[in-house]
Parts: sequence; structure tokens; C-alpha cells
Amino acid sequence: MLSKIGNGKVDMVNVSNKGEVHRLAVAVGRIILRPETIKAIKEGKVEKGDVLTIAKLAGILAAKYTPYIIPLCHQIPLTHVDISFKLGENYIEVWVKVEAISRTGVEMEALTSLSVTLLTIWDMVKKYEKDEKGQYPYTKIEEVRVLRKFKEGFKRAED
Repeated sequence: MLSKIGNGKVDMVNVSNKGEVHRLAVAVGRIILRPETIKAIKEGKVEKGDVLTIAKLAGILAAKYTPYIIPLCHQIPLTHVDISFKLGENYIEVWVKVEAISRTGVEMEALTSLSVTLLTIWDMVKKYEKDEKGQYPYTKIEEVRVLRKFKEGFKRAED
């Protein structure tokens, strides 16, 4: 049984007095899949369609919708979301880079994008990953993390 923790206090961080700077975050993670599933992805034989294209689109949308998913995230006008894939024999590694000119960082957008990209891959190939009992004994998502974050002063073109 869970005990009551906390006092019910909720506050969004006030960033009104912070200046806008170039923000960048890179997140990385991987999904472990059966080698046969990786082969089907590479050969374009997955019934639901082009796994990596659909996962990339889902990841871009997730970055844009982060403040609707994570309650206290600020709405940030993103300037770029880049998602890339590295396929190994039994895994797909996903790299997400998110950028904005903002008063607050974009780590949560990068992590949300990464997570949804990985989950979309799982959803696209789950038919091929299940065992005879409908379980996923081999499939797993691992090593989800922010690899780096960056910010630098921003000067307008007219400055």
C-alpha cells in the first residue's frame, strides 16, 4: 500500500526573467528485437508499413506535444527535431536531437520523442516479437538517457 507523499503543491517553474538562448538536447536509447524482426524491417516486409518512417513521424509529433503529456513542461516553439537510427543485428538504436530558441531546456522534448519513437517501433513489430503464449520474452527498451544538453547565448540578426 502506498502512503501519502507530498503536500499537494504544484508549481510550473517561472522562466519569465530568463533570456532566450539556443537550446539543444540529444537523447539516445535502443530497442532489442529478434534478428528476424530486424531483417523484416530492413527488407520492408513488416505488415504495418515502413517502421522507421512511421516511428520517426511519431517521434517528431511527440516532441511537439510534450507539454500536453508532461504536466509542468513549458510550451516551447521547437526549431528542429532530428531522429536517426542505427540498426544492429538484434537492436535499433535511436538518436533524437531537439533544438529551440527558448528560456528553458528541451531535454523533456528529446526524451519524450525518443520514448515514443521506441514505443512506435515496438507497436509496429509486436506481431513478430510475440512467442506462442503472446508474450515478449526477447523484446525490451533499454538505455534511455539524455546524452548531452547544450545552451549558448543568442543574438538576434540585428544585434
